[in-house]
Parts: sequence; C-alpha cells; structure tokens
Amino acid sequence: ADIASLRKPVLAAVSGYALGGGCELAMMCDVIYASPTAKFGQPEINLGVIPGAGGTQRLIRAVGKSKAMEMVLTGNIIDAQRAERDGLVAKVVGEEEDVVEETVKVGFVVASKSLVASQMAKEAVNAADEMTLREGLNFERRLFHSLFATDDQKEGMAAFLEKRKPNFTDS
Repeated sequence: ADIASLRKPVLAAVSGYALGGGCELAMMCDVIYASPTAKFGQPEINLGVIPGAGGTQRLIRAVGKSKAMEMVLTGNIIDAQRAERDGLVAKVVGEEEDVVEETVKVGFVVASKSLVASQMAKEAVNAADEMTLREGLNFERRLFHSLFATDDQKEGMAAFLEKRKPNFTDS
C-alpha cells in the first residue's frame, strides 16, 4: 500500500542521505524528523530523468514552487537545517539526540491520542492540498461534528473537566 494513503499517522526519521526515491519516501510520511547530518534532494535530473514517485508533486507542497523548482532542476542537495527552514522537515533533532529515539517518542505521544481523531486530523490536513479554503473549512467542520458521536470525544472532554489524562478506546 502507498504510505501516503495509510489512515494512521506515519512519522519519518531521516539520518544521512535521503535522495531521489529516499526523499520521495520521506515525503510520503506525515511528519519528517531529521538528524543534523541529514541531506535531502531530488537529483534525478543528473540522470536525465525526473522524480517519478511523487517528488515533483509533494516537494512543491512542502517548500513552495521556487524552491522545489530549484531542487528538481539543479539536482542540488540541501542540508537538514535548510530542509527545516524551508518546511520539508518538521524538526532537526539536537546533536546529542538520536533521531530515531526522538521520532519514536513523538510516535508514542501521537499514539496516546484518540486514533479516530488522529485519522480525521490527518484526513483534514491532507485534504487542504486538494480543496479550496471554503471546501476545506466545510470538510473540517463535518469531521469535527462527526467526532461528537464518538466515545473518545466524550472521554476526552470528561477527562479535561476532571483534570485527568483521557483513556481513549479508539471508538
């Protein structure tokens, strides 16, 4: 299955080179974390081809047209700090941190939330790329209202009022 079509949130930890297909694979994930030594690029132009696994489509959505064009047309490789600054990467972990350990920690935080709400959040954010603002706001509102029919919403609100951690059942 295509990683981008998975309903559950998918986190990527990048250390070292993520070039061509590796960069495209990382961009299929919902959130990218990078080590300070990570490098990203779409160097396919150097081989006489273009990115073929979504690189031209996902990169522009992450960094904007001009920066995506620069990367795709030159084959230039960017470092982790620029990738974070440009919006390709959510966070560059500190020198003393391990990117995989940090990503797993975030994964546990995400997993502690309501799965139903997380899936709808992912669906709403991803839909923003394909809808007008008005359509996206209406879609978000429908998802928001539908969550009020779930046990997790009731548990989450009760836990908030009772000043305790929620015990979500993913229903």
